[in-house]
Amino acid sequence: MRSLSRRPLHDLSPNRICRTCNLPRRQFSSSLPSPPRPPASGIAPLASRQLLSVTGPDAAKFLQGIITANVVSSKGEPRTDPFYTAFLNATGRVLHDVFIYPVRGCAPGDSAQAAGDDGFLVEVDAAQINALMKYIKRYKLRAKVAFRAIDPAEISVWHAWNDTPNSTTLDIPAADPSRIVFQDPRAPGLGHRIIQLAGHKPPEVDVERATEDAYTIRRYLHGVPEGQDEILREQALPLESNMEHMNGIDFHKGCYVGQELTIRTKHRGVVRKRILPCVIYDRAKAAPPSLVYDPDPDSEAGGSPEALTADMIPAETSIGRSGKRGRSAGKWLRGVGNIGLGLCRLEIMTDVVLPGEQAAATFRDGDEFELEWGEEDNKSGVKVKAFVPEWLRRSIDGQQR
Repeated sequence: MRSLSRRPLHDLSPNRICRTCNLPRRQFSSSLPSPPRPPASGIAPLASRQLLSVTGPDAAKFLQGIITANVVSSKGEPRTDPFYTAFLNATGRVLHDVFIYPVRGCAPGDSAQAAGDDGFLVEVDAAQINALMKYIKRYKLRAKVAFRAIDPAEISVWHAWNDTPNSTTLDIPAADPSRIVFQDPRAPGLGHRIIQLAGHKPPEVDVERATEDAYTIRRYLHGVPEGQDEILREQALPLESNMEHMNGIDFHKGCYVGQELTIRTKHRGVVRKRILPCVIYDRAKAAPPSLVYDPDPDSEAGGSPEALTADMIPAETSIGRSGKRGRSAGKWLRGVGNIGLGLCRLEIMTDVVLPGEQAAATFRDGDEFELEWGEEDNKSGVKVKAFVPEWLRRSIDGQQR
């Protein structure tokens, strides 16, 4: 099998610059171990995320017309709770997946904003913040709004979780003027988002300090994609990215950019592909029975193949049936260690029965799938198995009834 050098997870950014040390990616040549298992409870700074301030008297109305969630509450007033949403292009493809944090009076650092005006902090993939600002400026026209990219040294993004048995809550200090805390709505048990308005000092939480790699591994295990390395810019559809099941789309709100295709797919189409968590394993091994992160390549639990980890697999590598030719079963997105995310065809790679189907006719228990890449005379490959998280399965089943 072809031997490839490992790269740290934080090196996987579209601008080809490591966010940790600002060195070009080509300078990473040493073999690095996979990140350790995430602690049962922890808090991690998210250097891959950055905030954009949107302020002004027209801020709520402006955002209402260009995002998939509803900025207005059921009472017709701008909502005050943070939420998950997305910006789409005119053809309904995802440009940016974001969190939006409403702030009243004056957003941090925007002292010129008039008291009482609506303000919002938009959390986005840090590598895409300039692209997002350029995109939303197209729709400004005469709206009374102002935009500003916030320096991470001014406001930082954190994520905290607690998977300790019999203690799934976090004792986080109550939100105050220097902090925003809310439960991540994308998947049950994923944790809490924390926006620290007073620099990099995290809130005093009685959990272990962890790295962003730990947060990313937990996201993969929950089947939650994030950023344009996983929700491919101008390619991914919001429903294929599970956004309606992650509380990111309001199908009852008025018009917004990209709404037509999204609402038509919801009511008239069938979503045949979805982003799912996957495990890679050696071709000589049996398929793992469950979705487990194992950083040890020599583990008997079905760890990653020797000298090959998920972060080495090229993005968008096609997933095919093991030993067979035919229709692609999906494509690989991104991973670490022995796990990652793939855009998978449900009727081929899972037992999910789609609306109108008599059964999951093309899926058979025991089917195996593989990823193969490289030059014809020097190919690398592994097997891959997709899993449907229980929260997603329940949500899909409830939607189809």
